[in-house]
Order: sequence, then C-alpha cells, then structure tokens
Amino acid sequence: MANGREIDIELLFAGDRVAIARAISAAEDGRPGAEELLRQIFPKTGRAYRIGITGPPGAGKSTLTNMLGSLYRRQGLRVGIIAVDPTSPFTGGALLGDRVRMTDVETDDQVFIRSMASRGSLGGLSRTTIEAADILDAAGKDIVLMETVGVGQSELDIAGAADTTLVVLVPESGDSIQAMKAGLMEIADSFVLNKADRPGADQAVHSIHMILHIRGESTWAPSVVKTVAIQGEGIEDVAQEIAKHRLYLERSGEFDARRERRLRERIESLVRDRLHVDFWDAARRSLLKDRMPAVKRKELSPYDMAEQLVAHFHAH
Repeated sequence: MANGREIDIELLFAGDRVAIARAISAAEDGRPGAEELLRQIFPKTGRAYRIGITGPPGAGKSTLTNMLGSLYRRQGLRVGIIAVDPTSPFTGGALLGDRVRMTDVETDDQVFIRSMASRGSLGGLSRTTIEAADILDAAGKDIVLMETVGVGQSELDIAGAADTTLVVLVPESGDSIQAMKAGLMEIADSFVLNKADRPGADQAVHSIHMILHIRGESTWAPSVVKTVAIQGEGIEDVAQEIAKHRLYLERSGEFDARRERRLRERIESLVRDRLHVDFWDAARRSLLKDRMPAVKRKELSPYDMAEQLVAHFHAH
C-alpha cells in the first residue's frame, strides 16, 4: 500500500501524520490491503465525536469548520477535519479551496486536515469519507469535523455519518425556504445562521423557527445560533450547542441508537457493493450483451431481462 510501503498500524494508533495520510489514501484509492487495515483499526474506533457541517454553497462552512477546530484545540482536544469537495471534472480529485481557507489550524500538529473528492456521490459523502473518519478516530482524534459539499438534496446522508449535524445558512432571502425544500431542515440537530451581521439576519432566524414549528414537536428541539464565523463571533455558542446535543443523545439512549444505525447502514452498503461485483461477472455481462438487441427491438422487456440475469446468478 501507499507507494509500495506498508502502513505501520502502531504509528497510526499513535497519531503519526504520515501513517494517517497513507491510510486514508489507501482507503480512498481502494488499494490492496486497505480493507484489512480497516478491519484492524475497527476495534479502536468509536471514541471520536463526529460532527457534520453542511448547508448551501457560500454559507461559510469552511470558515466555521476552521474556527470550531481552533476552539477545540484551545480546549486541548485533538481534531480531524475532512473537507468533502466537489470532484474536479478534469482530474477527479478534490478542489483544495477549503483547505486553503483553513490556515488557522493547518500548521497545528494535533490537527489533521484532509480534502476528499465527493466523486459524484449522491449523498455528498463519498464512501471513503466514513472510512477516513474511522482512521482519524483510531488515530486518537477526539473530534472529527466533516464538512460536505453544499448541493442541497444530495447532502442528506451526512446525518447518517455524524453524531451531531449542523446546517449552516445565511440571511439572504430564500435560503431557509430552500433548505426546507431540500430536506436539510429534517437532518439538522442545530442551525447556524452565519454572516449574521448582514441585513435580514433576525428575519431569517424567525423563518427557521417558523419552519421548525411546522415540522412539529420532537424530543430534541434544534436551536438557531447566530455567528459571524470570519470574525470568530458565536463559535463558542455553536460548541455549547454541540455539547448540549451530545449530552441529550447520551442521556436519552439515542447516541447508541444512532451509532448502531450507522453500522447497520454501512454493513448493508458493503453487502450491496460486494453483490454488485459478484453479480456482474463475465458470464452475465455477456448474457446482457447478447440479449440487448432483443430488448432494443422490444421483444424482451427490461424487467424480463433483469429476471433472467438474476435467475442466472442464482443458478451459478
């Protein structure tokens, strides 16, 4: 793995930056041995608290992530940051704008920042983002911040990967309504109204509260925290809300329930991936190719073709 060099798992557990970087690269690229590494680190996972940060483009998520990371470091906590960037249409890699903006924590040796490509994932999170979070967890990070691409509806699976999910909005007209349409209102454990020094901030807060009222009562009532992240204003309030939500999760039993759901969904995803690989062997690809002309001529429906492929799978 990692250019032919083995990853020293003990160095990884000790928080060695090179070992962390190599492990994440191996997982991201699907290199031989990466799955075995993930198996080995699994018993060491589960200690880090995972915070998802999402919202529309331009809301200031990277700045908020930077400031939260700095705050947690002042509290003596070790921090991992995963910035899931839109995939470059030219290279397939991550655009590094987020990382460039995180100058406050970039030079801290107890902060590890990784930009990862979403690679077209419909949920805004690549599969390997969760694996990267596991690696950071096993490497001793206390907090893992996961900032995702702001693309509306496709953001929603951040809630399945995080213990606490922050939805970041700005005062500009339509943001809160757009978030409601996108379903972001349903996943937020707390709202952050960033750039709250702009006109319309109080109205935006009121709009969010109104939408939450329409959504109905639940055992946890999301708060709305106003920030001016670029100036560091309101960051402590955000951290306090995260701490309050964590306490609620632990006292209510929802913390364990969320993590169990996350594990179950991950297992189901792994099974789907493996079945997909096993299913599309050379014989079934050939069968599909041979019978596609009949489908095109409408002599065979897609449903019949699918049934034949599945029957072939079970027979072999």
